[in-house]
Amino acid sequence: MKRSVLLLFSICLSIIGLSSELYSKAFGEKKNAAIIYLHGGPGYNCSTFEYSSAEKLSKQGFYVIVYDRRGEGRSIDEDAKFTYKEALKDLVSIYKKYDIETATLIGHSFGGIIASKFADKQSKKVKNVILVGTPLNFQESFKTIISSCKKIYETKEDETNLKYIEMLEKMDTTKLEYAVFCFAHAMQNGFYSTSNPFDESKEIYSKLGSNPEAKKWASTMTQEPTRGFWQNESYTTEDIRPILKNLMSKNINVYGLYGKEDGLFSNSQISNLQDIIGRQNVVYLEDCSHSVYIDQQKVFISTIKNWLSIK
Repeated sequence: MKRSVLLLFSICLSIIGLSSELYSKAFGEKKNAAIIYLHGGPGYNCSTFEYSSAEKLSKQGFYVIVYDRRGEGRSIDEDAKFTYKEALKDLVSIYKKYDIETATLIGHSFGGIIASKFADKQSKKVKNVILVGTPLNFQESFKTIISSCKKIYETKEDETNLKYIEMLEKMDTTKLEYAVFCFAHAMQNGFYSTSNPFDESKEIYSKLGSNPEAKKWASTMTQEPTRGFWQNESYTTEDIRPILKNLMSKNINVYGLYGKEDGLFSNSQISNLQDIIGRQNVVYLEDCSHSVYIDQQKVFISTIKNWLSIK
């Protein structure tokens, strides 16, 4: 009987259009300035930031909220649409759930795309946007990956991978397969990790690895969101530079935290970002790659504290 009631309740929710609740968690005191963290992907989750950095950042005087996007990570929803419209609507629901009027958005990688679009549409709800390893233009990042990998393979005289690169250079750059192969070569060549990690970084990764829940979700990637956002939004051709310029015109502060060992970005891309949002608003870190909040956690937290003027 109980099972039948639950089934009927689920059907009713579906009929009236109510969606599954998003996984989310808050750290710190609600009275403090709110920060919402948007994870990378598509197809990832907020676990690495949640277990490594959220609480530490909250202890600096912030109310930190993390969540997994619909259909990604722990926000399981078989009916997820994987559209920007859905993602922005869900972010509004996070504001409502935690009774927040305004917040600073920290967007890691693809999360920075969502954060920028939300700030552009809902400017009254956003005080600052902090981009962390966020591609400004995916197509330029792909070219950077290919160029860097090609040099590595030439140095190693790796004819097999040079042939793969030659094939990549001839592919339709708008296709999902092109993006997937580019990212695969980036991972193969260690573009997401630093070659000279600090002891602090090693300790954080060790703790993540010894935490069963953190380890489980940190290694979980789902394919549906990747294909969904590509089919619905052509996200691999996204260029957010016009949006950033628009945010600046609306007096929304935009900041950037990037690692010099992040193989997704060239120096010229970082210079371009500095030209758009101001050199003083970009921190480009040595011995640091894609996961800035782990590779250089102390600098990451102190920089955010300084930018947001929390003493």
